[in-house]
Amino acid sequence: MSTLRNPLLLACLGALLAGCVTNPQATGSGGASALMGTLGALGGGAAPLSLGASAPAGGGNLIELLAQSIHNIDEAKEIEIGRQLSAILLGSKPLHKDMALQAYVNRLGRWISLQSARPDLPWTFMVLDDAGFNAFAAPGGYVFVTKGLIDAAQDEAELGGVLAHEIVHVVEKHHLKSLNKTAQTALAGQLLASQAKGALGSFVASQLVSMGKELYAKGLDRGDEYEADRKGVTLAARSGLDPFGLPALLQTLSAAKPTDPGYSLVLSTHPPAEQRMAALDTAMGNRFDALAGGKPVLISARVKGSAPPATETAPSAPAKPATKPRPVKKPAA
Repeated sequence: MSTLRNPLLLACLGALLAGCVTNPQATGSGGASALMGTLGALGGGAAPLSLGASAPAGGGNLIELLAQSIHNIDEAKEIEIGRQLSAILLGSKPLHKDMALQAYVNRLGRWISLQSARPDLPWTFMVLDDAGFNAFAAPGGYVFVTKGLIDAAQDEAELGGVLAHEIVHVVEKHHLKSLNKTAQTALAGQLLASQAKGALGSFVASQLVSMGKELYAKGLDRGDEYEADRKGVTLAARSGLDPFGLPALLQTLSAAKPTDPGYSLVLSTHPPAEQRMAALDTAMGNRFDALAGGKPVLISARVKGSAPPATETAPSAPAKPATKPRPVKKPAA
């Protein structure tokens, strides 16, 4: 069976990326390669890789490198891993056809990423044509958000808060750290084959399924999610966005039911929204009050061009607004 036609692999990859994909659909290597080209075009980074591309010279067995230390994975290998995983994952959910929306999200995300500790990654932000509520990332600077989440966001600050959260996952190498733990366990139990030497495509085909199964069940560590929340709020504020955007969107998530298919995956792979809100409330205190408030900018206005581009209205040090910050609702007792 072709690797790209293996629905289990696609499902595991979705979980590996803290993903939003449900009921993965098969795709051929040609379609995945075309999607890889889109990644390169929107991202503006290095030339896209083909699905059969070999690992960089001297790359060796990446699974063994991951099992030893993530420090053995240099930036070029990290980016390649992210591209290959993203290309396969994109075969299960189409990109949204609204290119104006794609361009806006990519512009906003890249502006926020420029304020991060890793601004030189080939950051790429894409919108999936999925009514579910979720966002996720892949190593090397690849961030995905569903159309359902964008529809649920009240304004640019809420969307920006989510993008900042995902950017932190990449900056802190949370996915690589999770792979490292899984690889160590798998190698210790002799669950992985030794077929990965030389080609990253073979690495994905023969070994990532075993690692993905565990990650599908648990998602990223809860501590990683809390860290992405805390640092994401700071990153959003540094980008000139209302830092209370993410807490406000978490209020929406807190009202969702686990049985709702549009929210079931994000709820199962993240800490409860109420706990995330409480943790953020403690971490933020009143330190961000002076940076909050102001007139909300609607996403639709950005996309239609009736509002100035985000990069023109998001200074690195926003002035103190005249209005009070939006309140954060406390979870019900």
